[in-house]
Amino acid sequence: MLWHQTSRAVRQQWRVSGALSQRVARAPSSALYYQSPARAFHAARSLMAVKPVLLADIGEGIVECEIIQWFVEPGARVEEFSPLCEVQSDKASVEITSRFAGVVKKLHYDAGEMAKVGKPFVDIDLEGDAAKEDLEALTPPEPKPTSNQENIRSEVVQTPPTFETRPAVQQSITEHAGSPSPVQKGKYASLATPATRHLSKELDVDISHVPGTGKDGRVLKEDIYKFVETRKSAPAQTPSSGGSTTTLTSPFSLSGASAAGLQQETPTAMTRTQEMMFKTMTRSLSIPHFLYADEVDFTSLVELRGRLNKVLAKSGLSDSQVAKLSYLPFIIKAVSMSLYKYPILNARVEVEGTNGNGNGNGNNKPTLIFRSHHNIGVAMDTPQGLLVPVVKNVGGLNVLGIAAELGRLQALAVTGKLSPQDMAGGTITVSNIGSIGGTYLSPVVVEREVAILGIGRMRTVPAFSTVPGEEDKVVRRQVCNFSWSADHRVVDGATLARAADVIRTIVEEPDVMVMHLR
Repeated sequence: MLWHQTSRAVRQQWRVSGALSQRVARAPSSALYYQSPARAFHAARSLMAVKPVLLADIGEGIVECEIIQWFVEPGARVEEFSPLCEVQSDKASVEITSRFAGVVKKLHYDAGEMAKVGKPFVDIDLEGDAAKEDLEALTPPEPKPTSNQENIRSEVVQTPPTFETRPAVQQSITEHAGSPSPVQKGKYASLATPATRHLSKELDVDISHVPGTGKDGRVLKEDIYKFVETRKSAPAQTPSSGGSTTTLTSPFSLSGASAAGLQQETPTAMTRTQEMMFKTMTRSLSIPHFLYADEVDFTSLVELRGRLNKVLAKSGLSDSQVAKLSYLPFIIKAVSMSLYKYPILNARVEVEGTNGNGNGNGNNKPTLIFRSHHNIGVAMDTPQGLLVPVVKNVGGLNVLGIAAELGRLQALAVTGKLSPQDMAGGTITVSNIGSIGGTYLSPVVVEREVAILGIGRMRTVPAFSTVPGEEDKVVRRQVCNFSWSADHRVVDGATLARAADVIRTIVEEPDVMVMHLR
């Protein structure tokens, strides 16, 4: 009885399986294709997974920028808004972030190369939001080599090359046979701050060859100096082939100059900052300049600044973020006050067909464009070179506000973190060369501006007193020279002299600023 029941169940299962196989055989090919939607869906997405990311426009008129450093490498996972790289253009460095989440597949440029705006600079796999295990599962395993392939590979490895080795090469191999293996650097070994990269360029050091001691192998300034010392000491300690040692002479030694023989010239590529200064000054020197110099008495301003610094030291105002005032905020405010009376110094020249650079062939009609805000650029000496960040809307700031903005821009300039917004929009420029040295200068008018002020070094001189009844008395005076340059196409000497006199009056009587507080 049990045997009959079992055989009956087996026959029923056999009939069901046969019916299913006949139904599948009669089904159309489209139905079979529809029965595996997952396989077809994944095959379609894999064709559109890699997304080329285009370098967006980071500033007006910028068509290319230099890749300073990469924060990612192929195979790294990135999230949306994660930093990808740092680029530099128009003397400002900017971090480019990712607009997608995924896995980096390709870097189109190396560090130091010029990237084109609007062109792909990195490829990101949009399927990178899957888990790492899923990515490994989707990757087919490498086929194991057959026994014949293993034999061929072993023969290739074990067979030595048959070329002839020169004695010099043999000696080099022998000398380096006992040397330790190179230091394994981290994946961030070539990443460094802009100041460190500038130092490596000045010392002619390939930063990728420097072992970094910072976080994750990041190269620091100390690593650059240590690498240079090691490089300098290596040839002095290594004897030459003739048995004599190399003698290091001072760069100021006459004997070393005579032994050098002919003049040696070493071509060196310009840095990005030098290239931008070259282009800007070439365009600026096409503007007809004229120079105007004036002498300003700083005695009253020195006394006022001393009193205000004592007040700041005692009060400890935390909201101003200014611990000590310099003379520059007072001068910038005085320049802004003079621009209300002589707005032509805050204007720019535009000639049709020149894209606003103000340089035409003489046949086009020029236009003078007046600007309402006083955006005063301040020339700063930084490790990257000469930078000109802009203090925006000086007319709406007091002296403390100007000083705070100058401190912020100076901190960003030293670290190379100025943004294009910090560098753009200037209407007139002030260059304080006196902080370094020099009494007189002839500054160059920046393009899209019509005037620039150069401030010389302040010095103490004897002068006759201006107090009534004491005209024959000699007193100590703090004197500084102001040197102006202006675009003589639109600004005449009389206008600039009157504007300079307004500034001189305000600086010599700084209490006048109190009446113009806003």
